[in-house]
Amino acid sequence: MLLTTLNLGILAHVDDGKTTLSERLLHAARVIEELGRVDDGTTVTDSLALERRRGITIRSAVAALQVAGVSVNLIDTPGHPDFIPEVDRVLGVLDGAVLVISAIEGVQPQTRVLLQALRRRAVPCLLFVNKVDRRGADVLAVKAEIERRLRVPTQPMGRVERAGTRDAEVIGFASDDPWFRDWLVEVLTGLDDQMLRAYVEDEIGPDAEVWHDELVRQTRRCAVYPLFAGYALTGAGIPALIEGIVELLPSATGDPDGPVAGIVFKIERGEVGEKIAHARMLSGTVRVRDRVNGFGDKITAIRVFGRGRWTPGDHLAATMVGKLWGLTHGRVGDAAGRRRAAERGRSSDCRCWSR
Repeated sequence: MLLTTLNLGILAHVDDGKTTLSERLLHAARVIEELGRVDDGTTVTDSLALERRRGITIRSAVAALQVAGVSVNLIDTPGHPDFIPEVDRVLGVLDGAVLVISAIEGVQPQTRVLLQALRRRAVPCLLFVNKVDRRGADVLAVKAEIERRLRVPTQPMGRVERAGTRDAEVIGFASDDPWFRDWLVEVLTGLDDQMLRAYVEDEIGPDAEVWHDELVRQTRRCAVYPLFAGYALTGAGIPALIEGIVELLPSATGDPDGPVAGIVFKIERGEVGEKIAHARMLSGTVRVRDRVNGFGDKITAIRVFGRGRWTPGDHLAATMVGKLWGLTHGRVGDAAGRRRAAERGRSSDCRCWSR
């Protein structure tokens, strides 16, 4: 039986609210009972002492949640430009991403770098304009700045009432909202001549279901960037974003009974200096005491994320992300082969590993 998982990256310029959004998504999915705070050093994904003390993300961190029946591996990445290599290593295992942008500061230098990296690796992305309750927040101005400076078309997925106040409210667009339909038609006909011709010749109306399907298709091919808005700290706009994550971003499938193959995207050291490989399984299943061909290494332990923390496991199956002990010869970039990397538009400079 094929397993389905969405490997989702959360990216942003430092202090735009990336880790707070990760925490809010985990809380909405009931993975954690209480929200942690970056300033208090109590968030799930900031586990290093230095991260908790300084209130910034230094290393990418993985958490897992279930959303509308979809298993989501959530990867919180560093926002500070000093740690961009850590972000770049993660991009190769993502199916989709959410790029967080402040409603006050707008597009910042790291925002541009991150979007360019996502486009280079063909990772579909949703935009989330955060902190809409802060004085001076203007989502439409941020939208215009994104299109002008980043040169990508955006599709608003809701509107903000009383922006810039504590009473700011985010209302997701209903499919029959005239403003939403008009905006959607304008964006999508600008991307596809056949859609434009069919619309002009009245072959399809503005309320046809085909527009939603076309939005999904164009989002997944990185031709349009759906734009959501809200405030991660309070949860405003989060339900609409979650719905967008499930509907608009592509999920990965893999056969747990197929040939064993995976990709290592991060290496860290344990408490006694042992090497720990963060890996995403592409196909098959690895178990404790399995040997990985090419390295001659035996897997000595596996951990998976569940119930808000990393817990010991006896296997890691297709589409899952987990920690592997024992791959002493493993390196970042060890992957399942050149074909998949080329098909996904990712770097093909990788080596194979399998059981």
